[in-house]
Amino acid sequence: MKIFEGKVLFLDRADINTDEIIPARYLTEMSKQTLKPHLLEDLTLPGFNRNDAAGAGVVIARENFGCGSSREHAPWALEVNGIHAVIAPSFARIFRQNMFNGGLLAAELKETDVDDMFKTFAALPTECKITVNNDGSAKAKLIAGSLSKSYLFTLGGFELTLVVNEGWIGYADKKY
Repeated sequence: MKIFEGKVLFLDRADINTDEIIPARYLTEMSKQTLKPHLLEDLTLPGFNRNDAAGAGVVIARENFGCGSSREHAPWALEVNGIHAVIAPSFARIFRQNMFNGGLLAAELKETDVDDMFKTFAALPTECKITVNNDGSAKAKLIAGSLSKSYLFTLGGFELTLVVNEGWIGYADKKY
């Protein structure tokens, strides 16, 4: 079993691209840590303040999260800022794989569930606890004060293996 949890950062927009997650001008930085202050620096979203990301552990966004240029830096920038899970109806293929390679969770939930998350919780300070079981069954539970709701999803195949082993390196260390 693997658990991801933390304060939720709601990003109510589709097609948030890798340049908005971490601008290309920082791709020459030599360590993940140097990416930290630049997370979401170029994201334009009505009502969004980059300071809202401070302390977040989970992002909830709309479809096609992580589109644009393929780069490992985008998941790294999330990770170094303490964000280890993103929930969205869909992800750009390479971004999604880079998340799993790093032991992060790209949780694809039904669009109706994500819509409900925004309608029910986006205006409230919200915490999320995601439990991924060894059989691939998973649950994202959102909590805002006395209000809570759970959303079920599954994770399978090699992505489940990567999550349980904390990424590609953890898997390779155990396997080889």
